[in-house]
Amino acid sequence: MLDLHFVRENLDAVKTALRNRNFPVDSLEEFVALDATRRQVIGESDLLNQTRNAASKEIGALMQLGKRDEADAKKAEVAGLKDRQNELEKQRDEAEAAMRDLLSHLPNIPQADVPVGADESANVEVRRWSEPREFDFEPKDHVDLGESLGILDLERATKIAGSRFAILNGAGARLSRALVNFMLDVHTTEHGYMETLPPFLVNRKSLFGTGQLPKFEDDLFHLTDERDFALIPTAEVPVTNYHAEEILDAKDLPKYYTAYTPCFRSEAGSYGRDTRGLIRQHQFEKVELVKLSLPENSNEEHEKLTQNAERILQLLGLPYRTVILSTGDMGFAAERTYDIEVWLPSQKTYREISSCSNCGDFQARRMNLRFRRAGGAKPEFIHTLNGSGLAVGRTWIAILENYQQADGSILIPEILQSYMNGLEKIGK
Repeated sequence: MLDLHFVRENLDAVKTALRNRNFPVDSLEEFVALDATRRQVIGESDLLNQTRNAASKEIGALMQLGKRDEADAKKAEVAGLKDRQNELEKQRDEAEAAMRDLLSHLPNIPQADVPVGADESANVEVRRWSEPREFDFEPKDHVDLGESLGILDLERATKIAGSRFAILNGAGARLSRALVNFMLDVHTTEHGYMETLPPFLVNRKSLFGTGQLPKFEDDLFHLTDERDFALIPTAEVPVTNYHAEEILDAKDLPKYYTAYTPCFRSEAGSYGRDTRGLIRQHQFEKVELVKLSLPENSNEEHEKLTQNAERILQLLGLPYRTVILSTGDMGFAAERTYDIEVWLPSQKTYREISSCSNCGDFQARRMNLRFRRAGGAKPEFIHTLNGSGLAVGRTWIAILENYQQADGSILIPEILQSYMNGLEKIGK
């Protein structure tokens, strides 16, 4: 959430940032009106407080002079002032609550070097790794490959659950499991993350903390009992909230966490997009990376986190490119985001496989996650970062398509073969 004082003191800059994010700025007019009401009420309350203090002294003087009747009349007058002051305090609290509710709907402010643009067309490529393979046959997509090998069953998944679900079988299921173990091993042993296994159900407070609520209510799968849990849309939610409401010691930062979880998204508003195969599912698996950082180090940590995710693709030998997202394409909580896009031969294009974001203090302010520097300094908000390291299903797709052979078989990347019990190839 944006800082109330920052918004008040930088109103024009915030308006510009919101316009750059394609976000309506009308709500800021309401913010200004509420702030004016709040200031007026506080001013009147301060004057009443001064009047009450003066009256209290006068009452004391009257009592000393034995003028009890005049003192009682003054007390009645002060009692009326107290009632008015209570009413003003209630109005102040209501205005502040309305201001904070309004701020909870506003996205984060992009960093200065983020490209300004309306959508993904303004994203800027920053690097590529490896060249896409040249095929001497027409490459198939992952659905045709998976179904012909008997490792992907979409029809029965639809029967069991509905559209946008999948069943992986045999070597396909083993490949998915191998990818999870491989990713976790790399991130824990090579990159220094601590593995954690969080709840897959979370409460509304946690979803508010990372920015899924209130704006993205429709994209969640909710339990319908009185506890109002929701299935996690990403491990970012439980892992980033791990230290919510805490004050950490600056010397203990940064903290690195990685977690494997299934993820659940209703994909509200995305109907008709990527409906074939595993690209956009209601249930998918992901290995998440989360960092908690000192503010002055968060951009450096962002670069490292992105490189950690890229390392998985490099070890798997999968061509990719990395782009910095424009203001109009970034996620709600992010102030700066890199997307890593893997090459898919069937589509002859790069597709997102990881989003790596620096959220600054935006999430930390929502979940009251702070740190304290040495010497008893005043607590400050931590900077939070997150990224996929990687999306398991899309990595599965990329392996099938990039390692397919003319006979329809799939070679297993050498680094995964030990995770596949020595299997070198799926198929003939």
